[in-house]
This record gives sequence, C-alpha cells and structure tokens, in this order.
Amino acid sequence: MADSSIFSRIGDWIARRRAPLVPVVRLAGVIGQVGPFRSGLTLTGLAPVLERAFSMRHARAVALVVNSPGGSPVQSALIHKRIRDLATEKKLPVLVFVEDVAASGGYWLACAGDQIFADENTILGSIGVITAGFGFPDLLEKIGVERRVYTAGRSKSMLDPFKPENPEDVVRLRAIQEEMHASFRALVESRRGERLHPGGTELFDGSFWTGRTAVSLGLADGLGDLRGLLRARFGDKVRLRPVGMRRPLLSFRGGGAAGTGNWAGNWAGALPEAAIGAAEERALWARYGL
Repeated sequence: MADSSIFSRIGDWIARRRAPLVPVVRLAGVIGQVGPFRSGLTLTGLAPVLERAFSMRHARAVALVVNSPGGSPVQSALIHKRIRDLATEKKLPVLVFVEDVAASGGYWLACAGDQIFADENTILGSIGVITAGFGFPDLLEKIGVERRVYTAGRSKSMLDPFKPENPEDVVRLRAIQEEMHASFRALVESRRGERLHPGGTELFDGSFWTGRTAVSLGLADGLGDLRGLLRARFGDKVRLRPVGMRRPLLSFRGGGAAGTGNWAGNWAGALPEAAIGAAEERALWARYGL
C-alpha cells in the first residue's frame, strides 16, 4: 500500500509537470515614476520579471494581465518593445487580459499581445496624448513674493506656470504632442492591422470604449477572463504560474546614499512630492470612472 501510494504521487507529479504551463505577469498601475513612496510601471522594474516569465521551461505562452490608465509614453514604448523582443526571441505567443482599464499608455501595453481579451465592462482606448497643468501668473504678486528666474535659451522657461501663457509655447507643445500621437497611432495600426474595423468611428481621437464595443471596433479580440480562456485553449490542467517583482524589504527613494543622510529631512522633503504624485495618479484613474 505504501509503495502504491508513493507511485501514485509520483505519477500525479509527472502529470502536473507535463501539463501546459503559462507564466502570468501583472502590469497594473500608472506607467512611469509616481513618487518617492510608489514606483509605477517602468522597464527597469519589469525587465527581470519579463525575462523570468519568457524563460520558463515548457511555457506554451505568456499571459499579461493589464490594468492601467496610462502614464509615460516613453516607458510604455520601452516596456512594449521588451515584451515583443522576448516574444520573438523565445517564439512564444503573448495573450493579454485587460481588467478594469487599458487606456492611453495602458492600451499601448495591451498592444504587446498577439491577442487582447477583456471583460464586457472593461475600458479600452484613449489613443491620444494629453498635457495638463495650472497657471498662476498673478498669484505671487498678490501674496507679495518676488520670483527670480534666469535662463540661457529663449525657450528654457517654456510653459512656466507663474508666467502668462505664451502662444508660441503652446504651438511648440502641440507639435510635440502630434509627434507622440503619430507614434502611438502607428504602433496600434501595426499591431492590430486588418483587425481594426472602425466603421466610421474615429479610433485615434482620444475616445475610449467598453470591452464589448472595443471588440466590435477591432481594438480587442474577444471577451473573457484569464482562467476560463486559458483553460479553454490549453486544457483544464493548464498551470498558471504568476511571475512578480522581487521587492526589497525596505526601500525609500530619498536623498543621499542608501543608509545615510537625514531620514527625517528626506521624509519631510518627499511628502509634498508624494502628495502631488498621489493626486495625479488618482486623477488618471478617475478619468475612467475608477
């Protein structure tokens, strides 16, 4: 009986090892640096995670779970490129499963997938570029503060929030935005190709849609959840292997070398930056009702 039990367990272990394996990587949060206490999605943070996922033996595909309202276009492009490079190198298909939202840079990440799946209530799209800020040209004078700014270069203080808006600055900014937008559009068109069928809908004006409509427009391939769709594709025995970041027990991005300096001063100095970062992050999610 004992020998039979051992052989049975060995048989079960072999069967599990032979079952299809799909590493799962979560890409959740704002893209880029958020603040001193939270790091968003960056290539630096994700590179080792992606490398481990694509290097797993016997993997049949790599699944990405995307939940992001966007952020840095540069980090979006870098992460996307690394995923595609690894997919080509390892000859593995990439399947993307969107949760609440894949908008703006989040949709840029989703386009790294060979196929994109979503819930019918998921938000997808927002293929555009936005720059936002505030203007306080009269504030300092009202509170009796003199501001001194010295520059070498006529445009060095472009879009200074404490100066009246300069129409030439706006023209330059919009030219930069148009270049970024053209890059984003080209990426979507190259990845989605003939699957896009807008039917008179403008896909690249910054609008966003629910998952069901996104499928009808060709921005996504189908509706469904990760577990259900992977079991349908690879069988009920498919092994889903989460691959996450390995974070240090304690980390703080403050001034000075690690373990040195004035900790109280570092924390106090970082708090305003953290508050601004949290507000900006909250605004990104709130734009999509989240």
